[in-house]
Amino acid sequence: MIDVTNIKSPGWHRVVAELSQPLPDDRVFLLRLLSTLGLVSNARQGVLFSVSGSQEQSSVEVKAAQVWPFAADVIDPTGKPLRPLEDLVDPSKLDATTIERTKDVHGAARTVAVSRQLQVFSLDEEQMYTGTQSRGFVIAAPIPNGLSHETSTRPIQHVITLVGETTSRQALQSTLAMVELLIGYVFTHEAQQALRRTRQGTAALDLAGRLIASINATAGSQQGFRAAGFQLVNDLCRQLSLDRAGLGWVPGSPARWPGRGRSEEQQAVGSRREAYSVHLKAISDTEHIDRRLEMCRKIEAAMEECLDQEQPVLFPAPPATGQGADPALAQSVTHAHRDLARNDAHLKVASIPLRVVDARGERIAGVLLVEAGQNAKLDPALVELIQATMDLVSPVLAVRASDDRNLALRAWDSSLRAAAWVVGPKHTVWKVAGIAAMIATAVLFFGTTTYRVGAPMSLKAQQHRLLASPVAGVLESIPEEIKSGTRVQKGQVLAQLDAKEFQLQELEARAQFAQYDKQADDALRKGDNASASQSRARADQARARMELAALNVDRATIRSPIDGTIVSPDIRERVGSMLKAGDPMMEVADLGTMKIVAKVDDRDIGYIQVGQTGEISPKADPSKTVAFVVDQIVPLSQAEQGVNAFEVRASFVAPEQLSDHEKRWLLPGLEGQAKFNTERRSFAWILSRRIVDQMRVWLWW
Repeated sequence: MIDVTNIKSPGWHRVVAELSQPLPDDRVFLLRLLSTLGLVSNARQGVLFSVSGSQEQSSVEVKAAQVWPFAADVIDPTGKPLRPLEDLVDPSKLDATTIERTKDVHGAARTVAVSRQLQVFSLDEEQMYTGTQSRGFVIAAPIPNGLSHETSTRPIQHVITLVGETTSRQALQSTLAMVELLIGYVFTHEAQQALRRTRQGTAALDLAGRLIASINATAGSQQGFRAAGFQLVNDLCRQLSLDRAGLGWVPGSPARWPGRGRSEEQQAVGSRREAYSVHLKAISDTEHIDRRLEMCRKIEAAMEECLDQEQPVLFPAPPATGQGADPALAQSVTHAHRDLARNDAHLKVASIPLRVVDARGERIAGVLLVEAGQNAKLDPALVELIQATMDLVSPVLAVRASDDRNLALRAWDSSLRAAAWVVGPKHTVWKVAGIAAMIATAVLFFGTTTYRVGAPMSLKAQQHRLLASPVAGVLESIPEEIKSGTRVQKGQVLAQLDAKEFQLQELEARAQFAQYDKQADDALRKGDNASASQSRARADQARARMELAALNVDRATIRSPIDGTIVSPDIRERVGSMLKAGDPMMEVADLGTMKIVAKVDDRDIGYIQVGQTGEISPKADPSKTVAFVVDQIVPLSQAEQGVNAFEVRASFVAPEQLSDHEKRWLLPGLEGQAKFNTERRSFAWILSRRIVDQMRVWLWW
């Protein structure tokens, strides 16, 4: 029998108090348990192992996560962690060389992780309990996971090993009993964690009740839904000690709200821009909201990021694995949240979708965004609490928003009531639709408008020059200011070819010319006319070579032929390379005189005349339009991509009145659509013209 009367000693009470103290994080409890086991067992060293893999001898893997006695930078004397919690039990942050008897300790931890039973191992070659003196022992204890009734079904995640000196068999048995007893406090910690989660659920219900009561208190306010939103965010900040909270709402009718309940038909009816945008409605402690402010835009961007993912978003995101991890929050996209918190390194931001369940399924009516500073707490547990709370509050907000609809929706209801008074209370919508159809038919056949012929177009410069290498040579240099988009003047130097070879040729030809000219003069003085003529011919040849070399020296300097802008890609990377005569180098165009080249289908060319006006719209921004007038119709069609088209050239109506913004995007090569204004026609003729013409072709009308 073992004497355990000292279990009631003050030291033991202190151990029980430390292990029974509620701790918010499992990692802190594991380190406290490791320290307590090391002190109680009088061990030289204790090691906490992290277990991964299936619980089989062949695939289980153990990694040392922390060593006791702790280093000075791990835990202070009061038990407060000095490192981030994710680094306390991280195997990658531990120096494995500090572990005693590494091979024996790892083997013991691996064996216990598979057997799930507390075991003791001798560090001597003799077996324990044989009566021989041993030099030491290793106690390996598996740490159960979950409550007592869940332990057998959950895998072992951690193992603690204790290395100590053996004194006697009875002392070792007492140590094993105390270790096994202290391990049981894991269930106390798990029970406290389960109780904390239960309290969180109760707290969510209690918080939702208080928020709903405060929202209902604003029922008589003239501001309606806006007042309810302000009351909600202010009460939420006060109840949870948050720095700021914002409420965003999805515009449009509930049928356009995003969510799992939206069918493909509903998605086709509602525009994507309406369905997946959020309008900021309320910010805590802020009476007036201007959505044009940069802060409001960032808040709405973060809300839309949460809306697109249809799940809560937390920044900084928690880890995906380990203690305190949340895989869903860890995998969420946080670009807009990071941008919102960029100016404050300690700011934490979370967005929670406001989910509403109705006959159409689960929908997201809005987003709640909360912020917490350095001294406030905002973690996955609090996000879970807010989400549970808002799941209860969101339907109340949806009702208030429905009662506070905008003028268009109220006008729709008023129109239905007025139509019922005119056409009768029965089948009102069908009757109104019939009257509208008759009015539309009358407008279709008797209403007229200008028939506009459309054609693809592109912009070209009226003065455009392609500069090629005039001679074969090495591209020596390009001035620093010469690059794509640079404005140049006529005669300005654009590039310089290596002219040394031409200069040498000029010097050689000049010397030969002087020599042959002297020989000709000498021959004339001697009366040798034949030799003089021959020398004069050679002198003329040398002069021609000299002039050609001088011309090549001058042509080696590439100059701009016109005033314009360089519109070709930069060829600076070709400096030092050999160019052949005729190799293209640069393009210079006068951007001040642009012309429009449209490809008009041969079916529409009959409606185009010189002097007609129209407008062009670029593909980059169809909302922009510039007026033009037709200058020329090229009387020769061209077949392109199966379409027979005529080239129509036009110019801008008033190019000098173009704004600087328009001049910036009216560049050579710009493509878009040209609309030619022709004669006035009825809406019915415009809509049916193509069909009628095709029928005439088929039926030979």
